[in-house]
Amino acid sequence: MANSSEEKHEVFICFRGEDTRNTFTSHLNAALRRLEIRTYIDHDLRRGEEIPERLLRAIKDAKLSVIVFSENFAASKWCLDEVVNILECKKTSNQIVVPVFYRVDPAVVRNQIGSYGDAFGKHEQRFEGEMNKVKIWREALTEAANHSGWGCSLNKVESEIVEGIAMDVMEKLNHVYVGDLDEQIRKFKQLAVLQDQYYKAIPVFDNLEIYRATVRRITELEMERSIRLLRLTPDMLPYVGNFKSH
Repeated sequence: MANSSEEKHEVFICFRGEDTRNTFTSHLNAALRRLEIRTYIDHDLRRGEEIPERLLRAIKDAKLSVIVFSENFAASKWCLDEVVNILECKKTSNQIVVPVFYRVDPAVVRNQIGSYGDAFGKHEQRFEGEMNKVKIWREALTEAANHSGWGCSLNKVESEIVEGIAMDVMEKLNHVYVGDLDEQIRKFKQLAVLQDQYYKAIPVFDNLEIYRATVRRITELEMERSIRLLRLTPDMLPYVGNFKSH
């Protein structure tokens, strides 16, 4: 079964089940889970023409999507539709996209050649009356493959690649959670330096209190930053006092 819809996931993993479900993708999912990153990975066998609404919702709800491009990825209509929806979420809600090229060259994905070219040849025959659909798939693959991503070839240690991807995902998610706070902290620290200089030039109590208030605000923001990075579940939030985790 797919992940419970009640679990608030952060990462959606898009993959071709027949290629990587029990190998690379399962190892990547386990590595992300070890870092306490909540993932959505579909375990159902894929049947039918249209992506289920639950998968579309799972893509939309994610903050980051990992796309595992494998040799037969382009043969799956569902995989192609997922990529289209992921890129749409990138445009509408700034979802982060991390492509992984699992034993396939990025140029093969970008230009739809090799096994991807063969797959698209079959799609063009099958969807002869819906060529715009095939065009959208092609454009989506080209765009996704142009993102900075990870390569995983036969001459690389797969476990090291998996751990590297997991750490990269965590860093990207952390930036999503605390990027706004980092900017506020930076500005308040600059302000505190100026206020300290002003107090030293005019050492009156009011100037000292203004400086101290800014220092207290910096401390509050740094505490909130730490709490956000914990990515607490809703049931844990009441224990953090006045601070809120986003």
